[in-house]
Amino acid sequence: MKSRALLLLLFFASLETSFAQNQHGGMIRVASIYISPDLNSARLGEVKRGHEVVILATNSDWVQVEALLSEDKAVTGWIPNKGVIQASTPDGDKVLFGEAVDSEDQASQRHGRRGAAQDAMRLYYRVYDLFPNSSLAGEALYRSADIRWQLDKEDVSTLPSSHEKEAYLRPSINEDLMKQVMKKFPGTKWADLAAFHLIENKVCGDWQGSAKCPEKEADMYEKYASEHPQSPAAAEAMYDAAWRQAALIEIYKTDDNTKKSAESRAKAIALAQRVVNQFPQGDWAPRAQLLLYMIQQGMPTYGNQQD
Repeated sequence: MKSRALLLLLFFASLETSFAQNQHGGMIRVASIYISPDLNSARLGEVKRGHEVVILATNSDWVQVEALLSEDKAVTGWIPNKGVIQASTPDGDKVLFGEAVDSEDQASQRHGRRGAAQDAMRLYYRVYDLFPNSSLAGEALYRSADIRWQLDKEDVSTLPSSHEKEAYLRPSINEDLMKQVMKKFPGTKWADLAAFHLIENKVCGDWQGSAKCPEKEADMYEKYASEHPQSPAAAEAMYDAAWRQAALIEIYKTDDNTKKSAESRAKAIALAQRVVNQFPQGDWAPRAQLLLYMIQQGMPTYGNQQD
């Protein structure tokens, strides 16, 4: 067992060395890997869109590559010399980005290609990885992170613990890619959007009628809007804060705390009015206008909304 573990360690160490020393590429199509540059030779596996390959040798029709097909399966073989985008490929960043957009569109369709979301996630990341100085790099890394976030969020939402009141009682959505966006592209809208996503790991799964959750969440969203005023998510964050203050109106009434209920009403109106005034374009202003109307008419926005 020890010798097998040592062999595996040496294998992956050599694989990392080859990845560091050889030219890299990213696939924009699915390609079969053959044991030799011959379509009639044995087939070793399949490289999917967005997978990274290490270029070992090339000829006019074939490319010898080393590819990690999964966490525990790496193969070396030959693929037809088509659809392998390298850092030297003219407009390679745009080609990869275009395939990523197409895959993302496939994922949004009802009968779209299976696995298209994962394809798009890998393709966007390849844009950043192979072309870090491209004007598309920041957006590509964020889009990759966003897809990963949505996929992880869906998995987490299926767990019974997702409805726990306290955030620490449920699994967190993986933050690594979002934090990478913030580190590599600070001060950009992509970093602002990544920071907005991170709030989701701190909100409650179910308020269970408690004032503690909306109080904390309203503060977090208002703080975000204050610290990221140019963010594309600033209007949404301010609305989220206003909506939670509006919810507190009814929660405090249930607790017979009329003073705090009145304070929350005033805060909700002020925040909603700021959304209307500061962000007149887009959907958040009319939603904030609706929230203002409901508050001013004494209509509950949380709990039993029927008279």
